[in-house]
Amino acid sequence: MYYIKQTLVTIVCFIGVILHSQNDFEGLGETAIALNHEATSNYKMNFALRSRYYIHREPKFSFETRQLDFVHFSTLNLDYNHSISGGIQYRLREVIDGGSNELRLTQQFNYTKKSEAMRFGHRVRFEQRILEQLTIFRSRYRFALDIPLNGEKLDVGERYFVISMETLLSNGRLIKPELDHRTTAQLGWLISEKLKLQLGLEYRFESLNISIEEKLFILTSFILKV
Repeated sequence: MYYIKQTLVTIVCFIGVILHSQNDFEGLGETAIALNHEATSNYKMNFALRSRYYIHREPKFSFETRQLDFVHFSTLNLDYNHSISGGIQYRLREVIDGGSNELRLTQQFNYTKKSEAMRFGHRVRFEQRILEQLTIFRSRYRFALDIPLNGEKLDVGERYFVISMETLLSNGRLIKPELDHRTTAQLGWLISEKLKLQLGLEYRFESLNISIEEKLFILTSFILKV
């Protein structure tokens, strides 16, 4: 028991030293409410409202709203495994923390495949981020895996697990090319036939090829089928 306590104390102290030394580390939270509507068997729509807020900014912990995102996606299923999507997003920051508002256009191709209980997917996105002073063109690739935690089929009241890794490349006329990486893990509950709750963490490494910035996100999502 003594060695266990010593080990725990060492780990806590080590983490504290890391956080103290990382002046470019930030902790944030993001809460989302999403509405999904399946208009036809091949076409569905998604509307979402997301709030992002600071939890930890050097040198202290604090709660401060950063932005609000208003998002719409339309998805067309090409067949059982392939789909294409188009999206539009408006990010409100100027009146909240003084940052630039943003209009974002998105084009997406998605491939998913199921093997017994496990489902995995590949997603490619192209984005045009239109800010006040510049436009950023961003390419994204994500690999995701999700699996129910009770048997091979997800039933009401049961949980599921989702993990993904994503690489992003941003380019613009006024900025250097920037490479980012994100790793996300979430635990979800199918509360009812129409409602899901997801809780998770996302760790981001931003500006990998320039000057690394690290961000930890606490994610909360409510997904309602209407």
